[in-house]
Amino acid sequence: MRPNLRQPAVIAFVLLAPLLLSPAVVTDPGRPGKALPTAQVHFATGAAAGDPQPPPAQQPPPFGFAEVKKLAQERAQHDYRPMPDSLPAVLANLTYDQYRDIRYRPQSALWHGQALFEVQFFHRGYRTRQRVNMFEVDATGASPIAYNPQFFTFGHLLKPPTPKASANLGYAGFRVHFPLQSPAYKDELAAFLGASYFRVLGRNQHYGASIRGLAIDTAAPNGEEFPMFTDFWLVRPQPADRALVIYALLDSRGVTGAYMFVIRPGAVTQTEVHTEIYPRHGIGKLGVAPLTSMFLYGEDGSGRHFDDYRPQVHDSDGLMTQTGQGEWIWRPVNNPRELRVNRFMDENPRGFGLIQREREFAHYQDIESLYHARPSYWVQPLGNWGKGGVELVEIPSDEEIHDNIVAYWVPEQAVTAGKPLSFDYMVSAYAQAVQRPPGGHVVATRSGNPDVGDNKGRFGGGARRMVVEFAGGDLDGLDGSQPVKAQVNADNGQIDALTVQRIAESGVWRVAFVVTPKPKKPVDLHCYLTLYGEALTETWVYQWTP
Repeated sequence: MRPNLRQPAVIAFVLLAPLLLSPAVVTDPGRPGKALPTAQVHFATGAAAGDPQPPPAQQPPPFGFAEVKKLAQERAQHDYRPMPDSLPAVLANLTYDQYRDIRYRPQSALWHGQALFEVQFFHRGYRTRQRVNMFEVDATGASPIAYNPQFFTFGHLLKPPTPKASANLGYAGFRVHFPLQSPAYKDELAAFLGASYFRVLGRNQHYGASIRGLAIDTAAPNGEEFPMFTDFWLVRPQPADRALVIYALLDSRGVTGAYMFVIRPGAVTQTEVHTEIYPRHGIGKLGVAPLTSMFLYGEDGSGRHFDDYRPQVHDSDGLMTQTGQGEWIWRPVNNPRELRVNRFMDENPRGFGLIQREREFAHYQDIESLYHARPSYWVQPLGNWGKGGVELVEIPSDEEIHDNIVAYWVPEQAVTAGKPLSFDYMVSAYAQAVQRPPGGHVVATRSGNPDVGDNKGRFGGGARRMVVEFAGGDLDGLDGSQPVKAQVNADNGQIDALTVQRIAESGVWRVAFVVTPKPKKPVDLHCYLTLYGEALTETWVYQWTP
């Protein structure tokens, strides 16, 4: 599947846009025997007399993650130089349909017929103008991967570039293939294309949200900076290897960075990410492990309305976090009328992600986009990240072609020139996660005008009726007579008419209340269910703007 060339929304001073598995120890292929810090390993020291001596240490191959870090550190000592984006006119002036007509020949894939993984490359042209340098790493070192127009078919809309024009053309990015669904066919597993964007799929999933290497000054008054992966090193896998290692070099005006990706395909595809960031100068806001998605409209009637036959249109319907204290939080996302930025402060977070919870096709009715099969992305820090916060950015959007939802971790520590930062984490791409969260969870958020029927004139101006439904965990086994209580509070608002009841027809527990906001202030709402003082559910968090 070809990744969608969705346009990221841009922000300036004012509005610019209209685990399921425990991590294992990973060894850097470029340094055999040296484990990266995904888990702690204990070694016994000393040896008894007469014990057999270990064999001599193997000489390490000439290229590994240490070399990428060294390159990034050296590059940070110099001014930023953007990658070339000049193209022959025949490629620079491509239409969208012409660009889509350029296809990579599967039989020309890197490692074709030699391993479970294969790699195909993206052609430059249309909006993918910048070149990235590609290398293959094997036991002898790193070798450049040269561009060859014979690896592509150009369809009936375009003539192939001439040999003279294509000598140094290079590639725009690449995609990884793996027999994910069937041993008879190698499906698209991951794609790296454009700036620092990449996407990963688990079994029976279709491209939706994106992951980025780094975010800088997102939603800041001075405008956002988009770092770019300029170089990739693809480590040749053994024929039966089920994990693929990729190194990358990131660059921008503000930072350089070394990245190591370890991709493990499956029903839940896990991507282990190791990073070393080298700031060229101070950064106002650094976004670590950024996720980008699209939300046009959903089931909540308080959002913006579109004349569309589809009940819902979104890649993700909420931000989920697990705090350092273990609390699970669910924050439904929205398509606001004006830019909204919220930060959830924490220390050593256990995880966060942009999640697609609604999995019924009937709730989307889209046979082309298949929104019900879009992956959820969950970020699990490996090690302590210290103090900071998960920031959620919601940008107004009038079309589903724009990514308008962004989430990332913002460290509290200042980002200063010459002071490296290191972050390691696991990104899981999944569809269903029974244990995330382990207890009850939100299944629906709805709202409406409470000033109807007998309630007409009862509530103050701007009041809104909120309905939140929970299911799962111990809730599913509780009789409706159980004294389940809702713990609800509102910042900048008043709560009235609170009720909790089990809906026999659906089995969910429904919380309903009316919130009256204070004048000209958004209301931050929190709600979770308890039984005899014990929490049964995650915490629902919502922002209502009158």
